[in-house]
Amino acid sequence: MKPKSILVVTPTYREFENLEEFTSALWASCPTAHLLVVDDASGDGTPQWVRQHAAFDKSLFLIERPGKQGLASAYLSGFSWALERDYDVIVQMDTDLSHDPVSVPDLLLAESNGADLVLGSRYLNGVRVLNWPLERLCISVLAAHYVKIVTGMPFTDPTGGFKCWRRDLLQAFDFSTIRSSGYSFQVEMTHTAWRLGAQIAEVPIIFEDRHAGASKMSSTIAREAVWQVLRLGMKSRFKPRP
Repeated sequence: MKPKSILVVTPTYREFENLEEFTSALWASCPTAHLLVVDDASGDGTPQWVRQHAAFDKSLFLIERPGKQGLASAYLSGFSWALERDYDVIVQMDTDLSHDPVSVPDLLLAESNGADLVLGSRYLNGVRVLNWPLERLCISVLAAHYVKIVTGMPFTDPTGGFKCWRRDLLQAFDFSTIRSSGYSFQVEMTHTAWRLGAQIAEVPIIFEDRHAGASKMSSTIAREAVWQVLRLGMKSRFKPRP
């Protein structure tokens, strides 16, 4: 049987300091994976670094966008790129090393065991978060509970962004209906998959605060997340899963 083709999609905005360590760790953990960098005009040399890499156009690829267009559109661009090129499995993760590349094989194993979508969970069987201030950890845990209560999804970490998708599931999406632009995109995509009846598994991961750079979270993104989750909750209530 032909091995499954794997693409890792990672959005970048001023993540140049993390690229060398991230790519080295990813290929040490999963040597057969291809990597797609979706860069939103970082202005820090990211596209140049990618183009000059020995793996460029072989197992390392680049989508260079003209401005900061947001997390959601970056991932949707990457997913569309992957589907057009017939990748079997698509992994999404951050470049800042908060998502440890060592865990990629664990997500791939869960997919190979039958999951359409695998969620890397920070909170499955206990909290696995390193180097976060207590206040931020509390906000994250409360946000996960808020999402579960409002939407009805049973997952321990519905707000996380470390995921593994089977191409057949992503093909069933209508990306034009995704309304979130910031971090609520993570919730909306999982919620859409759940409502489609996908087989969704969770695997525990270690989550560590970013190695370099600054968080992109803002009050605007946080407000969007609150209202988008309420919208998804209304959808769950008035349009039950098939």
